[in-house]
Amino acid sequence: MKIGIDISQLVYQGSGVAKYTESLVKWLVKAGEKEEFFFFGSSLRNQKLLRDYLRGLSAKNIKPRLTFLPPKILEFLWNGVHLFAIENLIGKVDVFHTSDWLEPPAAVNKVTTIHDLAIFKYPETFSPRGGHDIVANQKRKLHFVKQDNDFVIAVSETTKNDIQEILKIPEKRIKVIYEAADPFYSVRDVGKVRDVKEKYGIKGEYFLCVGTREPRKNLDRALMAFSEIAGAQENLSLVIVGKYGWGEDSAKCKVPLQGKQSAKLEDRAKVLGLVEKEELACLYSGAKAFVYPSLYEGFGLPILEAMSCGCPVITSNIGSMKEIAGDAALFFDPEKPEEIAEAMSKVSRNDKTRENLILQGFKRAGEFSWEKTALQTLEVYHSLV
Repeated sequence: MKIGIDISQLVYQGSGVAKYTESLVKWLVKAGEKEEFFFFGSSLRNQKLLRDYLRGLSAKNIKPRLTFLPPKILEFLWNGVHLFAIENLIGKVDVFHTSDWLEPPAAVNKVTTIHDLAIFKYPETFSPRGGHDIVANQKRKLHFVKQDNDFVIAVSETTKNDIQEILKIPEKRIKVIYEAADPFYSVRDVGKVRDVKEKYGIKGEYFLCVGTREPRKNLDRALMAFSEIAGAQENLSLVIVGKYGWGEDSAKCKVPLQGKQSAKLEDRAKVLGLVEKEELACLYSGAKAFVYPSLYEGFGLPILEAMSCGCPVITSNIGSMKEIAGDAALFFDPEKPEEIAEAMSKVSRNDKTRENLILQGFKRAGEFSWEKTALQTLEVYHSLV
């Protein structure tokens, strides 16, 4: 079978959709040795990244189809007037898997993955950036997904329910296929953790937040929660990893510490931005706990990454966060900083609670795998041809 896949979103390094595409493609190529994969990617400035990624797969069943067409032009052609079939750029295929961002017309069966519907549930948390109106573009894309696509992959039951409720796509056209943590994420030894902490000036114990810095990630309440416990636990820090996305950057740490201290939170909170993959694994491994206070996620991949590295997880008690974490996390209401603070304090002060969360986390993360994800995705392709 000839399978076309848009891998353009790989250029958004550090994002959930980039991690999904990177892992899915790698495991699809392994699982589908008898298939031919036509990988389409378009980028004006980052085509080298796409070429290097495909070259690194070292597989004979890969047919790169990369172009220099700017995203704005493709947005207009595909999500706007909906013209110019993908076959003009990649040739004839049997099925085409569209990206998170673009929805080209095609004469063949189409599949798309919907990661979340935040543009409908939390439109106020998005701001135009780089000349792109994110909400408007995504709504146009999803209009054509509903109209044209034969099948939709949802990354969680939460997302599936949103697709049925908001987009009115019938259940028979939706399949839930879970993501997984990259096997790369595992416990790192104390020496490597120490080196990374020294590099970034992290002293003592720390809580870790990971994700693109945008309003939906709810970092301002995580900072408020940390300020409640930081005064009483002077050896604790809060480390924030992830690139700035859009909206007000709450990670500027201007919230004052509670109690008698007059110091600012920025003295105890560190915003590292995007870090190397190995460094992130070390930061997970050394953290007192991973704090994930998001208001809404389609999946919540960092939860499984943290668990795989032996890091206790405390996260929001709603949606996919609760679905993916299962019984292996402490939960809180993400709109109540006092509950976040209570969970942070419980993990930092109770070794038994922390040890139980680590053991439960290993077990839970082991229930997900990219090999399973790839095989289930291939089944979807084959069912349409």
